[in-house]
This record gives sequence, structure tokens and C-alpha cells, in this order.
Amino acid sequence: MRERVEELLAAVLERNGLTTEDLISIWFTATPDLHSDFPAAAARHVGIVDVPLICAQELDIEGAMPRVVRLLAHVDTELPKSRIAHVYLGAAAALRKDIAQ
Repeated sequence: MRERVEELLAAVLERNGLTTEDLISIWFTATPDLHSDFPAAAARHVGIVDVPLICAQELDIEGAMPRVVRLLAHVDTELPKSRIAHVYLGAAAALRKDIAQ
């Protein structure tokens, strides 16, 4: 899980022109089938150490896409909402085809 979460974090930062200094907090969720590690541990592993992080489990809904980690980052940015890149990697891009970038 760590490598995929690190990839997601890097993509969110890169596509939005952010650095770790712009992060205020991050909320991670993971589907119930993921239980090998905390997604926040991946953030700590890449040096995000002075930002509050929290992890939660997604609802266990029949038919939901398995093996998905989501993150909601609160950031300090001058970007208008229309320029924010919402990042969905791999199969997760199918979850929000309307905003996936």
C-alpha cells in the first residue's frame, strides 16, 4: 500500500503545483479490504511530518470498488477552484470520470 499512497501524494502535489509547506491537513480513507498499513504512514515515510493526518475506513458497501485509498487534502493555495486537479489513479479514475485528471 505504501508505494501506491506515495504515488498518489506525489501526483496530488505535482499536478497542483504544491509543496509539503502548502499542506494544512490530510484525511485518508481506505476500503475495508485494505488492512496492511495506515495510509498516513506512507505520508510520514515521504517526509510529511508536521501536518495533521487522519485515517478512516470507507463504508463496506456491496459492489463498491475494492482496494481504494482516497485522500482529502486541505491546502493553502491561490489556485481558483476551477484549476484544482482532482487526482484519481489507476482503476479509481472510473469513480469520478467527471473530475478525474
